[in-house]
Amino acid sequence: MWLLVIHFMLYFVSSYQQFPRLCATREALLTKECCPPWEGDGSPCGTSSGRGFCQDVEVPDQPDGPQYPFSGLDDREKWPLVFYNRTCQCAGNFMGFNCGDCKFGFFGQNCNERRESVRRNIFHLSRAERIRLVSYLNLAKQTVSRDYVVVTGTYREMENGSNPLFADVSVYDVFVWMHYYVSRNALLGGPGNVWTNVDFGHWAPAFLPWHRVYLLHWEHEIRKLTGDMSFTIPYWDWRDAQECEVCTDELMGARNLQDPNLLSPGSVFSSWKVNTLKYSEDYNNRGVLCDAKEEGPLRRNPGNHNRALVQRLPTSADVEFTLNLPNYDTGAMDRSANMSFRNTLEGFGDPQTGLGNSSRLGMHAALHVFMNGSMSSVQGSANDPIFLLHHAFVDSIYEQWLRRHTPSPSQYPESNAPIGHNSEYHMVPFLPLHRNREYFISSKDLGYEYSYFHLSGAMIVGISHTPLLGKKKKEKSISFFQNN
Repeated sequence: MWLLVIHFMLYFVSSYQQFPRLCATREALLTKECCPPWEGDGSPCGTSSGRGFCQDVEVPDQPDGPQYPFSGLDDREKWPLVFYNRTCQCAGNFMGFNCGDCKFGFFGQNCNERRESVRRNIFHLSRAERIRLVSYLNLAKQTVSRDYVVVTGTYREMENGSNPLFADVSVYDVFVWMHYYVSRNALLGGPGNVWTNVDFGHWAPAFLPWHRVYLLHWEHEIRKLTGDMSFTIPYWDWRDAQECEVCTDELMGARNLQDPNLLSPGSVFSSWKVNTLKYSEDYNNRGVLCDAKEEGPLRRNPGNHNRALVQRLPTSADVEFTLNLPNYDTGAMDRSANMSFRNTLEGFGDPQTGLGNSSRLGMHAALHVFMNGSMSSVQGSANDPIFLLHHAFVDSIYEQWLRRHTPSPSQYPESNAPIGHNSEYHMVPFLPLHRNREYFISSKDLGYEYSYFHLSGAMIVGISHTPLLGKKKKEKSISFFQNN
């Protein structure tokens, strides 16, 4: 009952993600301006209150790598200029498409309260906290986003903005769509005319910063939806796991005994319908965007995957080898990168040798394949709520590396990375705008921490890893400095 009360009380609370509904109009598209009024004073970007102002978007002119040899054919190029060339530029600690919100880590009416959130191991949540997590996820899935819509047609199909093509989706599915949109094939015009060797959020340096922003916005949306400003995404420490430890009806859903590809009817997630997944290849082949319609149930069959592609889940040794790699990215900065921390963590570098283009997937990618269902499709993987727990742990490994190696900002490439991944590129498809380099920094600078980062001398105290159900596991640790 309390959840329904929260639902109805907060349905009309503003949230901040994208495409902003107020910018998905014929007028906004034709003027190419996304500077909505802040409801606090009614002025565009809250200008009258000093929160921000409407400004021309500046895009970088540094050269991209050779992986995408086109220009002016895909809507994501030079984001967001195809849709908007003027957006809100927020002042101080303000953020959001209309500067009505606070930057990550800041709270309060004037965004001047600094607070640090802590992401915790999912197995350390109390029973009440686990129930709340599942309830929040389901509320987000069942609540239509008031402030955001998703685009269902290309700018060309919209007749250069004259015929807007957008659809309503739930708060949760806004994020499913975002992950689809950033990773989909490039649509070059017409059926079958696509370019597959492109991804604005994967396979290159922005993989880790992009997903960091994604989780921060997702966390933020749940807080806005529920009013629970203490909410954080928990992580699943999957090192050395032999099975899907979070696949219980108490957490992310157990296996259906009648059909191993589906979830147990005892889990609320068994009733979820996916989108941008079942027909993603069909959309690509037809050269059209996902229409955001429901496509069937969430699927998962952990462990019954292609063993030639993924032998096992990542080990503690795999993680430690990856953390010891000193270079953030190398070479062509794509899946071929050798001795690259980013490429090895993403899963295309061998976690035992560091060599790129590995015939077997490891680390981050191994977990996706292991789940053998909705999670195993890059474009549709965010349909499965395990995605959030998984990427929170991947982000924590990224944070470990940043603290261990303290890289200079110049380690993040300014030019010649695959399209979308240079340091000054605006992340697709975020509005408000974020540049990749802005998230090549410690999580503490963004207002959050991981529970296992408890300093004790020169070491990080270990991650306690005790599943709620089943046998207890030995406590494990990830060392902070290179001392082994």
